[in-house]
Amino acid sequence: MRVKKREKAASPGQRETMKPGNMLYPVPVVMVSCARPGERPNIITVAWTGTVCSDPAMLSISVRPERYSYGILKETGEFVVNLVNQDLVFAADYCGVKSGREVDKFREMGLAPLASQNVAPPGIAQSPVCLECRVAQAIPLGSHHLFLSEIVGVTVDGRYMDEKGKFRLNDSGLISYSHGEYFMLGEKKGSFGYSVRKKAQK
Repeated sequence: MRVKKREKAASPGQRETMKPGNMLYPVPVVMVSCARPGERPNIITVAWTGTVCSDPAMLSISVRPERYSYGILKETGEFVVNLVNQDLVFAADYCGVKSGREVDKFREMGLAPLASQNVAPPGIAQSPVCLECRVAQAIPLGSHHLFLSEIVGVTVDGRYMDEKGKFRLNDSGLISYSHGEYFMLGEKKGSFGYSVRKKAQK
């Protein structure tokens, strides 16, 4: 079958129209740990996640119903969102393409379960931040179902605390996901409010 060739490549500045799709990039990549009582814990890598409310602290994750972890999330209503840094990017990719039906992802990737304080599933000890979550509402959307969840506990890696007690999260080498590729956070370009902040007096 012959494939119709594009007649002309887009010129600089020219806009191309594409079908509707998820092109909101970059996004955080996280490893979500979950577990049924009496079973080994599992990890699913998620890119469709985000902050939705600050008070109460809430976030969302979106998971396909056919994924192994989906049933666990629906049954237990608890999970841990583990942020991914450069040391975890290989494991994050593995946990996104392998199924927990077939492999023990904690064991295969040499990850240490971290006991949670407020939920049953463990976090990942190697993660710089573990967000313990409890599902408030599960919303069917189509290809993915959204788990709207309250953050009920947070633990952080003390390696990134400075002498003044400030958490230096951006020093942990956080990873983002963009159009099928992983990237580490790059050069700092500003800080919140810098566009309107008065210049320091000399």
